[in-house]
Amino acid sequence: MKSRRNIYFFHASNSEMQNKVKRLAELAKQHSYEIVQNFTEANIIVSIGDDGTFLQAVRKTGFRDDCLYAGISTTGNLNMYCDFHLEDTDKMIDAMTREQIEVRKYPTIDIQLDGQPSFFALNELSIRTSITKTFIMDIFIDQLHFETFRGDGIIIATPTGSTAYNKSVNGAVVDPLLPCFQVSELASINNNTYRTLGSSFILSGDKTLNVHLEQNGPSYPIIGMDNEALSISHVEKIQVRLSGKVIKTVKLKDNSFWEKVKRTFL
Repeated sequence: MKSRRNIYFFHASNSEMQNKVKRLAELAKQHSYEIVQNFTEANIIVSIGDDGTFLQAVRKTGFRDDCLYAGISTTGNLNMYCDFHLEDTDKMIDAMTREQIEVRKYPTIDIQLDGQPSFFALNELSIRTSITKTFIMDIFIDQLHFETFRGDGIIIATPTGSTAYNKSVNGAVVDPLLPCFQVSELASINNNTYRTLGSSFILSGDKTLNVHLEQNGPSYPIIGMDNEALSISHVEKIQVRLSGKVIKTVKLKDNSFWEKVKRTFL
C-alpha cells in the first residue's frame, strides 16, 4: 500500500453518504493519502455500499487491472467483496499502518456478442429467456459441439461469481485461485429430442465457450453481466473465455476467500 496513495471513492450520491465519505476522506488524508475526483488518476478505488456497489465500481471504472479495489460495507454485514465495516475505522487504520493487507487477484471473463468488442464480467454472465417460452442454444467447447440446450437459460460464472447466482442453481463454489469458469443450467428440458449434461461443468482457463442461439426462438434474450442487464436483440453467437484481466482487491490476512464463504453461508 505504500506505493499506492491516490484514492477514489465510489458511492451513492445522496447527502447522508456524502457526509460519511467526507469523514473517510479526512481519515485518509491524515495518513498521507490523496483523494482524487477522477478514477483515472487513482491507484486505489474504494467502493462504499455492498457487493452490488463493488461490482458497479469495477464496471464503471473500466475493470482496471493497474489499481487496487477495496470494499467498505454500509449494510452491517461483511460480504464477498467488502472487507471493512464503514463504522470500523480503527480496523482500516490498523490495516493501513501495520501492513495487514495483502493483494487478492480475482479472474474475469471476456464476453463477445456476435464478434463485437468485448465486455467483461467479474461475477457472471447470464443468458435468460425474456418471455414465458423456453429457447434453444447449441453449446460448443472450443470447436466441439457439446450439447443442445432447451430451457430458461444458462449462467457462466467466474470463481468469485460461483457464490452468487450460480450457487442458487446448485452450481459448485470454486476457489478463485483456480483459473477457470463454470457453466450452470436454468431449468433445462431433457427428453428424447433435447439432452444436456444436467449438471454444472467447469472449464479451464484455456477453453472457449461458444453459445449459438436458435434464431427462431425468443428475439430478445436477457443478457446479464454481473448486476446489469443489456437490452440487445437478435443475438446469434456469444463467445466466453477467461480474460487476461484480473481485479486486484484488498485481502486482510485473516480474511481468506474460504473464511468469507464460511461467514456468508455457514
